[in-house]
Amino acid sequence: MKYIHKSIVILAIAALLGNLIVSCSPKERSAPSGSARPPESEAQLAPSAAAPPAQQPASLPTSKRSQSQVPSDQKPDASQDSNGETYARIDDNPFQTVKNSPLSTFSIDVDTASYSNIRRFINSGQLPPKDAVRLEEMINYFTYDYPQPKDSTPFSVTTEISEAPWNPSHKLVQIGLQAKRISIENLPSSNLVFLLDVSGSMDEPNKLPLLKSALRLLVNELGSKDRVSIVVYAGSAGVVLPPTPANQKEQILNALEKLQAGGSTAGGEGIQLAYKIAKENFIPSGNNRIILATDGDFNVGISSDTALVRLIEQKRNEGIFLTLLGFGMGNLQDAKMEQLADKGNGNYAYIDNILEANKVLVKQIGGTLLTVAKDVKIQVEFNPAKVQGYRLVGYENRILQNQDFNDDKKDAGEIGAGHSVTALYEVIPAGVKSDVSLGKVDSLKYQENTVASNAYQNNELMQIKLRYKLPNQTNSQLLTTPVLDKGLKLKDASTNFRFASAVAAFGMILRDSEYKGKASFDEILKLANESKDVDLDGYRAEFIRLVQKSKTLKRL
Repeated sequence: MKYIHKSIVILAIAALLGNLIVSCSPKERSAPSGSARPPESEAQLAPSAAAPPAQQPASLPTSKRSQSQVPSDQKPDASQDSNGETYARIDDNPFQTVKNSPLSTFSIDVDTASYSNIRRFINSGQLPPKDAVRLEEMINYFTYDYPQPKDSTPFSVTTEISEAPWNPSHKLVQIGLQAKRISIENLPSSNLVFLLDVSGSMDEPNKLPLLKSALRLLVNELGSKDRVSIVVYAGSAGVVLPPTPANQKEQILNALEKLQAGGSTAGGEGIQLAYKIAKENFIPSGNNRIILATDGDFNVGISSDTALVRLIEQKRNEGIFLTLLGFGMGNLQDAKMEQLADKGNGNYAYIDNILEANKVLVKQIGGTLLTVAKDVKIQVEFNPAKVQGYRLVGYENRILQNQDFNDDKKDAGEIGAGHSVTALYEVIPAGVKSDVSLGKVDSLKYQENTVASNAYQNNELMQIKLRYKLPNQTNSQLLTTPVLDKGLKLKDASTNFRFASAVAAFGMILRDSEYKGKASFDEILKLANESKDVDLDGYRAEFIRLVQKSKTLKRL
């Protein structure tokens, strides 16, 4: 009997020790996407209403993405790295034969988040996950010396053809769009709602504190014609600053300064509240925009991501746009944030330091706040007499069906004041024996592929068509321009061309792309150094340093 009593005492002591260990454990600051965090103190200025029950987010629906390359049952929507960060899966655009696929159609993209996120990985001593590398966002991080539009068109179109650095037997075609620059004094009045994530996962130095510093920069650029509201969300969502004239800077900055992190993540509820305030204070001829700053971890709120996307689409059509600013590491929900910005007629930037905040919110404030053209689509028709095969470099998640080009109901990308957009096509000239396989398609039984006689009469490699809408219009306008091959050698190409191709080659190495050809870090450094040109902000010099550092790193 004494042994039984002794056993009972030992078990009781063990249970008591277990409870003490649990109660003394540090609070978990973040949780994997799709799970509710344990209760923590709410944001200091958030309302005390009880949080709605946690929901398991569904996968976001595909947005402007092509699923034709990989069967849907074999292609997951997103991948998760060892740190819990999620990235949408990317499969390189394959080469297409002009004979079978003479048209290529895609939506433009002005997002830059991928580049600054990659920089964060490299500066921390590791190469980024492959799916974190979006080539078009790397290329579009940089500005290029494209001419300003000369007429009422909101952007200019510039093209150039030379050799592909990673495969000299191939050609590389550069398409550059440059939106009209507008000084901050000439920007229309802004109705801005800052929607800020103050949940427990934001309690890190590179999250909420950096977020506050970033928005201080933006507030200091605004004037009396602008209004700022602040909505926060944690366990629940609430207004911490009603619509306030932006010249009352002390009141706005004080509201920012008092924010503290804690609680779960009622992101969906916060978005609903932010849109409500934006609509109540709508400026008919102004810039009405939600600026959502978060690590992207939405755990509590609208019953599904599908419902969240539908809400954003609806408000987009009502003239309220959405810009996303991503912060932090460890549970960055990159895939979700990119798609929400896409659906909200906005852009997605990743803020890894205060210099990036200054770039996005001060130097490029026009592009961040003012859309000059929406639903911008590009369609290229290749000349079969000059081109046997081609591939679009990047833009994998922006591919459109060819019939979407003339469908004004089909959503596409937006371009902001001062933004430049660059797209590259790698082209296999007709008659060139390439080491890239184009595959083989059997001849058709019921129709023939014939080439028009005028295809042989000039040096037109391709024809570019662009469709766009002005921000307040529903009908698109069409631009058409031919692209001539002048036989330009790479050494004679513009600095725009050579630097963009260096960035593309670097991205292909980071992705370990099957199409990287002879690309190497040394060749990229040579090309980038030769085309650094005037680099007042130091962005190109920083790129060169990242390439140099990447030579010594291994993928984890």
